[in-house]
Amino acid sequence: MSSDGEKVRMSGEVSRSSEPTLPTVNPTAEKSEPSKGSIHPAVYVTTWITLSSTVILFNKHLLDSAHFRFPITLTTWHLAFATFMTQLLARSTNLLEGRKAVKMTGRIYLRAIVPIGLFFSLSLICGNMTYLYLSVAFIQMLKATTPVAVLFATWGLGMAPVNLKVLLNVSIIVIGIVIASFGEIKFVFIGFLYQLGGIVFEAVRLVMVQRLLSSAEFKMDPLVSLYYFAPVCAIMNGVTALIFEVPSMTIANIHEAGILTLLANALVAFLLNVSVVFLIGKTSSLVMTLCGVLKDILLVAASMAIWQTPVTGLQFFGYSLSLVGLMYYKLGGDKIKEYVGQANRSWAEYGVQHPVLRKMFIAGAIVLGFFLLLGTMAPSYAPESIDRMRDLLGGATSGN
Repeated sequence: MSSDGEKVRMSGEVSRSSEPTLPTVNPTAEKSEPSKGSIHPAVYVTTWITLSSTVILFNKHLLDSAHFRFPITLTTWHLAFATFMTQLLARSTNLLEGRKAVKMTGRIYLRAIVPIGLFFSLSLICGNMTYLYLSVAFIQMLKATTPVAVLFATWGLGMAPVNLKVLLNVSIIVIGIVIASFGEIKFVFIGFLYQLGGIVFEAVRLVMVQRLLSSAEFKMDPLVSLYYFAPVCAIMNGVTALIFEVPSMTIANIHEAGILTLLANALVAFLLNVSVVFLIGKTSSLVMTLCGVLKDILLVAASMAIWQTPVTGLQFFGYSLSLVGLMYYKLGGDKIKEYVGQANRSWAEYGVQHPVLRKMFIAGAIVLGFFLLLGTMAPSYAPESIDRMRDLLGGATSGN
């Protein structure tokens, strides 16, 4: 259902795309300066990162660890819950007041919203299917190619002319992910295809949304977009689930996953959409990009810690390379130099004002880096490798 330049997915993912950061956001909307006593933007950033990461890990737990192996049904549940909540909020709050400015007609809904909803549904289904086969760490690595897919979709649908210089800039992202894929120990080809399909469908959806929102009367924030897309997506996914999953599902499957757990899963995914509405009004596209990169790194680390996911040194190198390429593609060389200079000055000033906190932050970063480095050596001690070695030794002993 829901996450990542950023758009909200009800599966909990927030995939990064090319500029603008959120095509569903009105770029002409003025951002008010935070008033004295208002909530600091860092709170919104932290909330978004926490919710986004939680939903992804939550989905992985349900679909894999909790053995609720019905990804289409889970996506349908997310979208049905989002439909109910957006209808409720539209009638009881002003969070969806933006929908009144949208000139939506039945013809536009059928010719624009429904086709976009189809690609939205396909991307969510593929995204959740991937959790059955691949680790969270590897999935997050593959998602780094989303801007590349959006770029190709933009060219393919005639939204922009082909630019070989831009193509060269994004090639480093692809090269990094190829390297990371070669380093993946638990590589499952069908899972890789599902993730690739999800990225492609999501890229096409983003470009179609960008085309729809190119006129002023269709500017929508993510929550208003969800208000229109969730019902049609819930119906599409529901029909698909009825065909492929519901016949083999039992009440025992639902009780094993836990009704309260499923409710909490859908609620957290919906809250992620609400958090984005507040976040985009308090930050810039740069902050969103940096937060997306930080979130993906934290998810890789969380996957290593929770599920003991082995990440090889080759993967670590490839993913780092792709992140560097992503930042360069998003910001450009000149902007990176400018922001680095500003960051250095701010860091120096912070060190003068809060020397103890600065030292604690540096120590924490070193500890995190140390554990990530140890994680890259995990494959050498992976249980599967040990079991295979024991089998080989046992076979050799029997042969002697």
